[in-house]
Amino acid sequence: MAWIKIHFRYFIAFCKTPKGKIAIGSIAVLGLLFYIALPKHLFLSPTSYVIEDKMGNLLGASIATDGQWRFPARDVVPEKFAKCIVAFEDKRFYLHPGVDPIAMMRAVFQNISGKRVISGGSTLNMQVIRMSRNKPRTVWQKFIEAFLALRLEAGYSKAAILRLYSANAPFGSNVVGLDAAAWRYFGRPSERLSWAETAMLAVLPNAPSLIHPGRNRTLLLAKRNALLDKLASKGTIDSGTAELAKLEPLPNKPHPLPRLAPHLLERFKKEYEQLGIAQTRVRTSLNIQLQQQVSDIIDRYHRNLSANGIHNAAALVLDVETGHALAYVGNVHTPRSDESENQVDMITSLRSPGSTLKPLLYAAMLTDGLMLPHTLIPDIPTQIGGYMPQNYDLGYDGAIPASRALSRSLNIPAVKMLQQYKYQRFHPYLKRVGIHTLNKPADFYGLSMILGGCEVTPWELAGTYASMARTLNHYGRYNANYNAEDYHAPSYLENDVQTPKKAPERASVIDHASLYFTFQAMNEVMRPGEEALWEQFASSKKVAWKTGTSFGFRDGWAVGLTPTHVVCVWVGNADGEGRPGLTGIQTAAPILFDIFDLLPSSGWFTAPLDRMVQTAVCPESGYLAGPDCLHADTVYIPVPGHRTAACPYHQTIHTNLEGTLQVTADCTAPDRMVLAKWFVLPPAMEYYYKPRHSNYRELPPFAAGCYPSSEGRVMEMIYPKDNAKIYIPLEIGGQRGQVIFNAAHRKGGTRIYWHLDDTFVGETQTFHQLALDIPTGNHRITLVDDQGIRISQRFEILQK
Repeated sequence: MAWIKIHFRYFIAFCKTPKGKIAIGSIAVLGLLFYIALPKHLFLSPTSYVIEDKMGNLLGASIATDGQWRFPARDVVPEKFAKCIVAFEDKRFYLHPGVDPIAMMRAVFQNISGKRVISGGSTLNMQVIRMSRNKPRTVWQKFIEAFLALRLEAGYSKAAILRLYSANAPFGSNVVGLDAAAWRYFGRPSERLSWAETAMLAVLPNAPSLIHPGRNRTLLLAKRNALLDKLASKGTIDSGTAELAKLEPLPNKPHPLPRLAPHLLERFKKEYEQLGIAQTRVRTSLNIQLQQQVSDIIDRYHRNLSANGIHNAAALVLDVETGHALAYVGNVHTPRSDESENQVDMITSLRSPGSTLKPLLYAAMLTDGLMLPHTLIPDIPTQIGGYMPQNYDLGYDGAIPASRALSRSLNIPAVKMLQQYKYQRFHPYLKRVGIHTLNKPADFYGLSMILGGCEVTPWELAGTYASMARTLNHYGRYNANYNAEDYHAPSYLENDVQTPKKAPERASVIDHASLYFTFQAMNEVMRPGEEALWEQFASSKKVAWKTGTSFGFRDGWAVGLTPTHVVCVWVGNADGEGRPGLTGIQTAAPILFDIFDLLPSSGWFTAPLDRMVQTAVCPESGYLAGPDCLHADTVYIPVPGHRTAACPYHQTIHTNLEGTLQVTADCTAPDRMVLAKWFVLPPAMEYYYKPRHSNYRELPPFAAGCYPSSEGRVMEMIYPKDNAKIYIPLEIGGQRGQVIFNAAHRKGGTRIYWHLDDTFVGETQTFHQLALDIPTGNHRITLVDDQGIRISQRFEILQK
C-alpha cells in the first residue's frame, strides 16, 4: 500500500507539470476520438419490408429499395449459425478484444511467404466494420478496421456483434443477411435449418461473388464439408451427424419468398411510418394456416366467378374480443393477370355497401324505442320526393314484421324505417359505431344511404360488426353497463391491444337487448345452397349474417358474426363493372359459410335479460298490445320498447247480429248491433297483404243505408302520393311514356271513377290501375267510388 501511495503522489506531481498536462490532454483527446469513432448506426442500408403472422411465420416480404433482399436484424442469432460462423471465420471470437493478434501475425507470415494475399486475419468485428464502411481493401484501411473493431468490442456485446454480422453479411447475388439467405436458398427460417444448410450459409460470405449455389458448386460443397468436419473435431457435433450432413445436397436455385398476404404487405409499406413502427419487420395478428385456407377458398371460387367476368374478391376474418385480423385476403392473387387489377386491396377500398347497413338501422330503432323487434313495417309502392325504392324481387308484402324485413333484406321497409328514424340522425350514428368514410353531409346521401347510396370499406364494416358483438359479449363483464372503448377499429398488428380506458356507463350507442334481437333477426336469414338446411344438423353453427348487393350489380357482400369471429366477404370488379348475377347471396354468401366452416364453434350470445322486460305484444302487428287487440302474447322486448306506440291496426267496429255486415247507429237499432274487434290494415297495405296471408279477414261491407264515418279507411291512392313529383322517361321508340296510377279499395268489386283536373278519364273495377298521358305541369287526380266516397290529391309532372 505504501508503494502505491508513493507512485500515486509521483503521478499527481507529474500531471501538474507541462509535459504531464500535455500527456493527460492527449489521452483525453484519444479517448474522445475512440468514443466517437463509431457512428451510432453502423448500417443505414434500406431493408426489406417483412410481415409475419402472430407466431413469427413469414407471410411475405418485398425487396429493399436498393434491389437487395435484406431483412431487418433479428434479436437473436440461431445457435447453429453462431457456432458455424465462429468456427469458420473467427475461432477465438469469444476470447479476443476485437482484434486477434495471433490471426494477424499468421496472415502476415502467410502473405509474405506466398508473395500474395492469402489470409486477411480479420475477426468478425473487423468484418462488421468493413461491411459497414464499404471501403477499398488496403493496408491503411486494415489498420482503421482494426481500430474500429476495438471500439466495436468496447461498445457492443459478442451477441450483438454476431447479430450485426448475420444481418448484413453478403450471401451471393442480391441476398444480404442470414434471414433472407435462409428463405431464398432453403425456403425456411434460419432457426429451422439443418447443420448442413447452416454450414453452407456460414461459408458463403467468405467469397459470395466466387461461390454461389448456382455456380462453383464443387468448391462450395468442399468448403461446407470442411466446416462440418471442423465442427465434428471440435465436438460441436458428433461424427455421425457430420457424415449424414455431408450427404445433403446443395440447393439448386433460389426459392420464391412466401406471398400469403401480398395486399397486407403493401398496406404495411404505406402505413408503417404513420403507425410509428421503428423497423420494416412487423408481427401481424394473422394466423398463417387460416390465411392460407381462406386464400385457397377465394381462389377456388374465383375460377368459377371469372367465367362470368367477375375478377376480384376479398375476405377478412376478425377476432371479436381484440378486433385483430386473423385472415386478410385483399384480393384474388393472380400476378400474371394485369387486367384483373388484382393488385388493388379491396379490404381498404371504398365500395357501395348495398344492404349491409340495414342491421345497424334496425338496432338503432330498437335502441331509441321507435319500434319493437316484430313491428309491422309498410311494404307498398313508395315515392318520397321523386325517390322510388324497389325491392329486389319487385314485389310487395303490404306489411311485414321488421325482423322479417331485415332477414329478407327488403328495401322499401328499410327506407320507411329510415324515413321515421331520419337520415340526419343515422349519418352521425354510423360514425359513432365505426363507419368513418361518410365524408359528405347527410343530405348528400339522403334516404338512399340505407340501400347502399354511400361508400364504406370492408375493413370498417367488419370492424363495426365486431364492435357490436364485443359490446354484447361484455354485457356480463361490465354488470349490464356499457364501455365506449368496446367500439374501436380493427387492427392487423399483434401488439396493438385495445384496453378499456373509460369507466363503464349505463347509456350505450346500441342497447344490449337491441343488439341481441338484431343478431337473432340476422340469424334467420335463409342460407344459400346446402346451408339452407343448417338447422337440421346438430353440428351446425349459429351465424348472424347479412348480404348486400349494390346498384347495377357492381358489388356482392356478405358479412357474418358469431360471439368470437366476424367474417366479411366482398366480390366484384375493382373497376366497378357490374355483372349479371353479381349479388351478395349468389357470390359472397357461399364464400362466407365456407370460411365459417374453418372457424371453431362458439355457441351463441347470452340474452341480456336485465335489459329486457316481459310485455304484452299484439302478435298480428308486433306493436304493444292496445285495448282493441283480440289477444296478446307476453314476450321479452328491449327496455326502450316501452316508449313505442300501442297497436294502431286493431279497431272496434259494429256489425249486425250475424257479423256479416258493418252497421252504424244511423241504420241499425242499438240492440241489433254487436261490438267486434278487428285487425285492419290501411287500404294500400291491405291490397298487397291479403294475397300473402290467407288468414287475413277483410272488414265486412256496410249494410245498405250505412256509410263509413271516414273516407280514408275505405279507399287509398297507392301511386302517386300527394304532392309527388314525377318524371316521365322516353320510351325506346322516342315517344313519351305514360303514368300508371294505382289505388286500393277495401270493398272488392267496387267501381272507381277517375277524374284528372275535373275531367273524367276512366273507371276501374276490382283492379284499380289506370295508365294516362299527362302533360308537364301541376295536376289533380280525383277518385270517386260508387258509394260517393272520394279522395283527391295533387302531383306534378316534371319537364326533365
